[in-house]
Amino acid sequence: MNALRYAASAAIVAAFPLFAGAAQAQGSLTLYCSVQEEWCRPMATNFERETGIKVNMTRKSSGETYAQVKAESRNPRGDVWWGGTGDPHLQAAEEGLLAEYRSPVLKDLHDWAVRQAEISKYRTVGIYSGALGYSFNTRTLAQKGLPEPKCWRDLARPEYKGEIQVADPNSSGTAYTMLASLVQLFGEEPAFEVMRRMHANVNQYTRSGAAPARAAATGESLIGITFLHDAVTQVVAGAPVKIVAPCEGTGFEIGSMSIIKGTRNMANAKKFYDWALSPAAQALGAAANSFQLPSNKNSVIPPQAPRMQDILLIEYDFVRYGSAAERDRLLSRWTKEIRSGS
Repeated sequence: MNALRYAASAAIVAAFPLFAGAAQAQGSLTLYCSVQEEWCRPMATNFERETGIKVNMTRKSSGETYAQVKAESRNPRGDVWWGGTGDPHLQAAEEGLLAEYRSPVLKDLHDWAVRQAEISKYRTVGIYSGALGYSFNTRTLAQKGLPEPKCWRDLARPEYKGEIQVADPNSSGTAYTMLASLVQLFGEEPAFEVMRRMHANVNQYTRSGAAPARAAATGESLIGITFLHDAVTQVVAGAPVKIVAPCEGTGFEIGSMSIIKGTRNMANAKKFYDWALSPAAQALGAAANSFQLPSNKNSVIPPQAPRMQDILLIEYDFVRYGSAAERDRLLSRWTKEIRSGS
């Protein structure tokens, strides 16, 4: 990890010529950040140091940030929404809440990141990618004499009653990705049946998608459903957890970034946007123990990052499941039949 942090720091220093003299810049930027606080803070402080632009940062989950951007649409208070799953970004784009911007850095991005920009009519862009799955605490599993879960359907088995933590898809992009992934994987009716049986095993629906990974790491819960890179963070910290890419296949996210329509600081928003797509800025993720796959083709992939080619991934339909109508329909059904149907 020391070598990785050194490489990240070197990349950050190397980026300073891009902003030579920029420390004299004036103005401010209000940043809505939807990854972990440990990654949000260095994004804000490094950009501020390199450009002289004062950053006011607020951290919320992607679902909560989407709701805030929508609530503030008549009088926008934020400038840039950075991070979190792409589905709510796409919904916000469809609803006219985001501004169009074609960054000159687009040419350096992976195809999946550029595709995110194209399908949103350049109102959002991919900044990282990561696969969905879960982790379990190996010590707790052994103490309770339970079998290792290997598949999504295993999580609906009665022996895991009260042993699972997962976020609420109304507030968490991670959990909405799970909801949409299971529907695409099994078909809607079978997916909801799996989730009904899984509901009996859930001890808590959290607001944050990364919280279940921490719960599994500490033994608060046996199993935490999360993006795999969030579980990797716990492994790197020494937690006794095993990471599972479900046997049936799984969905994935394209973490995204957007400029909020009506921003009063468009010039500074564009500066942050371009900077956040640079290899130097993307290196801050690994330095903060976040192990997603970065979107810039020139960015260093953290060695701990789950390799997508080793995971059975579905053909996730970002257009359909990022649409306002489909997202609202599925969330309404989940709330009525799963969360409130017990």
